[in-house]
Amino acid sequence: MSWIGWALLSAVFAAATALLAKVGVAHVDSNLAMALRTSVVMVFAWGIALALGKHGELRALDRRTCLFLALSGLATGLSWLCYFRALQLGTASRVAPLDKLSVPLVMVFAWLLLGEKLTVPSVLGGLLITAGAVVMVLQ
Repeated sequence: MSWIGWALLSAVFAAATALLAKVGVAHVDSNLAMALRTSVVMVFAWGIALALGKHGELRALDRRTCLFLALSGLATGLSWLCYFRALQLGTASRVAPLDKLSVPLVMVFAWLLLGEKLTVPSVLGGLLITAGAVVMVLQ
């Protein structure tokens, strides 16, 4: 399967995540809910790595790789803490579009920090995502 197929599956599972989390966070502290969810993700991820025999590759990782993956994990945790709190306070159909502002933010940061190209179509797409999020929040 190409990256497009994987990205579309990611979108489907992200949608399911929002809906399931909204129901799950209704009667529990959002931080505890996120901790439980993260525990499930951790067991699931390690289960896949172990089942595929990838755990042995840990020894080959350099410090830079470990640092950036650890920082990415911290960013993920902070994102999830904020996302669960937002879901607890707001409606899923309004929280999720704001969360997707990560797309235009990634575009800008990838351009500034990684030297990725910004094309007219990608800028237009980012602006449309931003406009869509604003419209959905103001409903």
